[in-house]
Amino acid sequence: MNTVGHFINGSTTEAAERTQDVFNPATGTVSKQVAIAGKATVEEAVAAAQEAYKSWRNTQPAKRARIMFKFRQLLEDNAEKICALIGEEHGKISHDAMGELTRGIDNVEFACGAPQMLKGEHSRNVGPDIDSWSEMQPLGVVAGITPFNFPAMVPLWMFPLAIVCGNTFVLKPSERDPSCSLLLAQLLQEAGLPDGVFNVVNGDKVAVDTLLTDPRVEAVSFVGSTPIAEYVYATATAHGKRCQALGGAKNHAIIMPDADMDNAVAALTGAAFGSSGERCMALSVAVCVGDEAADRFIDKMSTAMQDLKVGAYSDSSNDFGPVITEAHMNKVNGYIASAAEQGATIVVDGRNPKVAGFENGFFVGGTLIDNVKAGMACYEEEIFGPVLLVVRADSMEQAMQMINDHEYGNGTCIFTRDGEAARYFSDNILVGMVGINVPLPVPVAYHSFGGWKRSLFGDLGTYGPDGVRFYTKRKTITQRWPSSGVREGAQFSFPSN
Repeated sequence: MNTVGHFINGSTTEAAERTQDVFNPATGTVSKQVAIAGKATVEEAVAAAQEAYKSWRNTQPAKRARIMFKFRQLLEDNAEKICALIGEEHGKISHDAMGELTRGIDNVEFACGAPQMLKGEHSRNVGPDIDSWSEMQPLGVVAGITPFNFPAMVPLWMFPLAIVCGNTFVLKPSERDPSCSLLLAQLLQEAGLPDGVFNVVNGDKVAVDTLLTDPRVEAVSFVGSTPIAEYVYATATAHGKRCQALGGAKNHAIIMPDADMDNAVAALTGAAFGSSGERCMALSVAVCVGDEAADRFIDKMSTAMQDLKVGAYSDSSNDFGPVITEAHMNKVNGYIASAAEQGATIVVDGRNPKVAGFENGFFVGGTLIDNVKAGMACYEEEIFGPVLLVVRADSMEQAMQMINDHEYGNGTCIFTRDGEAARYFSDNILVGMVGINVPLPVPVAYHSFGGWKRSLFGDLGTYGPDGVRFYTKRKTITQRWPSSGVREGAQFSFPSN
């Protein structure tokens, strides 16, 4: 059986303390093994990155950008191969995998602008014969710890920008779908990236803890669940590292009585059930203002859900695929059961769907649950499955209060024809990414991604301008060349211009 190893200093290796099964979630069968790195293997990758940094940090930004331009082209040339790996190990339908990769490529394109982003600032004559300027210098060795749900896009949020800023990188992807990261490493090598600048280690908590505590690692980027994000942030910062740790979400959509209901239903169908709900930006709660709006929404949504197709990644006519593991399938089904036990109404039950030819796959069908209230487990916790909850509110103010009271503040949206309501919502909602009649308000690559509250630990979001700030440190130089023959005596007051 094939074993997925690591990529260290330009070469693949299968060094492992042990191996772990990688499943095809559509069939429920083991497709390969992944090597789980021990502490020594991770330290080897960090050492390779540290050595490569000595020369990479002084490589011209334009040369770094040219490598990234080539990498971008190789991603497009190998798109089908990358998407097949995503489908085989994650279960994502081919068109969804292509959408993920495309958004990742957008971030590579942004990174290609390194010469412009790293110019710094300059001021002449800030004092007598004194000039001052700033430089954006790299940090050194940085690390990324990425989740299973976006095996291509989330790593591409991180390492292209870190690398063009002059850092070297160690990536620890999810051990559940590890192959994509190895292919990305090989394509970077083909694009001309020097050995050691980008390294991949597959592993579990041992690998994570090694990266969080190794003094040679200057910064850590993380995307995953909130409990782990909080742990990563606390551990990394306690060891003197810069850290951005993106956590979980419970994204609400407010459905106003004046909303274009057909548009809202179509938008939320994709936002709630796409990628089996395994997105941190998935729209998992519809807060309908008024019973009339709720009844219309549920009637139209339950009708639309009759056409949903769940199945294997290889059939592009499917809307979404399986969830990642059998354990996660059981967890999602458990949330559905608990909702009914706690008084909610299951309108469409997606448990145990029949998928011909894939009877042992980890499938959960689209599920719609009405009369959900705060305090229910299905409402308070992130389900990360194809489950849409409906909460009924008496007013827009009550709906907004529910969102503001929730511990997560990742993404939200409102469906309305009222510009005043939309403006009030966007000004006063305590959430980091907001959509107006847009269900998945994921910022484009030249903005930055990041939530509020317990959805983000750290001061800076990922990619875009925040990414440049995160992966660089500002150095300000103040320089004076006194005019010939001019000498000043000692000054004991604080200098000013």
